Order: sequence, then C-alpha cells, then structure tokens
Amino acid sequence: MLQLLYAVIFAEMFVIVSFLFKTPARKLVIVTLDRLKRGRGPVVVKTVAATLLVVLASSLYSIAKIRHRNLDAPVANPTDQVLVYKHMLEASLMGFVLFLSLMIDRLHHYIRELRLLRKAMEAAKKQSRSFEGGKSVSAAEHKALVEEIAMLKPKIEKLESECEMEASKAKALETEVEALRKQSEGFLMEYDRLLADNQNLRSQVQAIDHSSPHSVNKKSM
Repeated sequence: MLQLLYAVIFAEMFVIVSFLFKTPARKLVIVTLDRLKRGRGPVVVKTVAATLLVVLASSLYSIAKIRHRNLDAPVANPTDQVLVYKHMLEASLMGFVLFLSLMIDRLHHYIRELRLLRKAMEAAKKQSRSFEGGKSVSAAEHKALVEEIAMLKPKIEKLESECEMEASKAKALETEVEALRKQSEGFLMEYDRLLADNQNLRSQVQAIDHSSPHSVNKKSM
C-alpha cells in the first residue's frame, strides 16, 4: 500500500513538473489528460477518488479509535503505537495524492483555456493582417475584430498570471512533498523500531510463559 502511494505521488509530481516546461513530455501529458477526460474517464477518476476518500476516512477513524482505547491506559501498547504510525503515514500520503490530483486537474484546465485563447488570438491576428493586405472588409467588421482582440488580451494576461501562480504553488508543493518524504522515512524507521520492540516483548512474554510451568513443577516436588 505504501509503495503504491509513493509511486502515485512521484508520478503526479512528474506530471506537475512537466506542465512547467515546454517539452515533448508536456504535450504527451496534455494529450493523455485530454483523452482521460473523455468517455468513461471522469467516472473512473471519480470512483478512484471516492475510494481513496473512504480509505482515508477509515484510517482516520482507526487512529481515533486506537487513541481512545489507550486513553486510560497507564502505558501505551507498542502494537497500538505501530498501528497509529502506520495509519498516520497512509492517511497523509492519501491526502497528498488527492491534493496533487486536484492541482493537476486545475493546471490542465488553465493550460487548455490558455491554448484556446491563444489560438483565437492568432486567428484574429491573421484575419487582421489579411484585412491590412488589401482584402475588402467593412469597417464595422474590422472594428468588431479589434474589439474582440482587446477583450481577449486581458483574459490571456489573467490566465498567464494564474498559470504563474499555479506554477509557484507547484514548486512549493514539491518542497512540501520532499519534506513529507523525509518525514515518512522517519515514520518508517520509527515503525521498524517499534515493531522490533514489540517482537522483543513478545519473545520475553513467551519465555516467561515457558518458564512458569517449570517453576510450578519444582515447587510441587
């Protein structure tokens, strides 16, 4: 489960980074997302997101249940501590998977809108150039095209600023994911340590259980 979540997070990070630079990978990612949002793709994505939300809620409920069970205990159970760390790690990773998915969806939407506006702008510019080349076009149509170009410019500037903001958010998110990765490594180390302590405690309990019948037999003799 943890390995799968890490793989999904790194894949989503690659998609976000590919949005920041004009490379063939960016075109491939955009085409893939365009196809994914057609047909049954949105239904599948919503189903997977709903499943992740249910699993996330289950992990949070398990954490609350374990903590409530050990609330009155004088000494924390090592097994419960291991389970709490495991559920916390899974919940945090699933939360980041959902957050990165939302970021990818919004970035893809802004990029697609920006491309459509740029195409419209280029078409308007070509028509304007053709008009300037000597084609017979009425002054009213030319004025309408100029007004349309003037209306499209603020939208393009707005979308460009939004893309820049999303890119800065993506960079900040990369830093946060790196911090999460380091934190998760610490969780895994703590998980291994608690698991070893739990195994040692079980071995000691089993040794005590095995030695108890021998002591009872000696006293009876």
